[in-house]
Amino acid sequence: MSAAQRKVWGETMVELARDDERVLVLDADLATSTQSVLVADQVPDSFIQVGIAEQNMIGIATGLASEGFRPWVSTFGVFLTHRVLDQVRMLVSQTKLPVRIAAHYSGLLNGSSGKTHQDLLDLTIMRAMPNIAVLAPADAAEAADAIRWADAHDGPVYVRLARDAVADVFERDAAFDPSRPRLVDAGSGAHADVVVVSTGVQTSRTKEALDLLRAEGVELRHIHLPALKPLDDAALVAEIGGARLVITVEEHTVLGGLGGLVAETLATIGSGARLHRIGLADAWSESAPNDFLLDKYGLSPERVAASVREQVEAERAALAS
Repeated sequence: MSAAQRKVWGETMVELARDDERVLVLDADLATSTQSVLVADQVPDSFIQVGIAEQNMIGIATGLASEGFRPWVSTFGVFLTHRVLDQVRMLVSQTKLPVRIAAHYSGLLNGSSGKTHQDLLDLTIMRAMPNIAVLAPADAAEAADAIRWADAHDGPVYVRLARDAVADVFERDAAFDPSRPRLVDAGSGAHADVVVVSTGVQTSRTKEALDLLRAEGVELRHIHLPALKPLDDAALVAEIGGARLVITVEEHTVLGGLGGLVAETLATIGSGARLHRIGLADAWSESAPNDFLLDKYGLSPERVAASVREQVEAERAALAS
């Protein structure tokens, strides 16, 4: 099992702050939860506690960025994409200033804090925001790479970070490029015309799901997108190739996130592939234990495997007829 992305965040920010005094972490009274507390403890001059004042935090970060600092704002993702959206729109997106947004506890698995703290719309919202890169790393290693890339990027970045650890998918990559799709499994044999695309920590669970199917003799091509923006469209099209069926899997609403991005890409190139999206439908989530939520909303490895199996069987039946 990998380290939790929030722990990776805290450790990586300590390293970055020690190397560059311009790097600052602004926290909205959640330093222990997000592990920004590591910066507060180890590099205190690089840590600013603004309290429960998320809107002000964006304004302070923008001011610091305009003076040559490289600020990161850190709190739960839902606050950054909903409560402070106007400040992000006006002060960060429109100015293109290098404010980095560390969105912790993103996705479904924050049910213990209540459904008010869950955010399953963030990729849709931030992907539509001009000038902001939108990163969704798969595991601890990719989170570290994504954070370092974001810190060096000359512009605003949104990084989606999960609370809990997931199984490792990748190793560290010195040449990390978020715009490039990453191949998780090449697949083979009779199912080479089916491609599964995932993003964020759901990639780890999707890999587990496809391992279950492989044991049944169903080997599928699996692609991970580390970012929804920027995206090398040509590289994604090349990875999808001549697939007849493309299945997207995301811990997020199916409206406008990964599924929307892949649908737009396929439509733009005139692909004849059929698309099936796995994720939350047009509905709010709820408070509950993690395993219950993953199972109910079809995102556990077992439920993803079942959904993919059903789609593959339907595709085979259509070809046979």
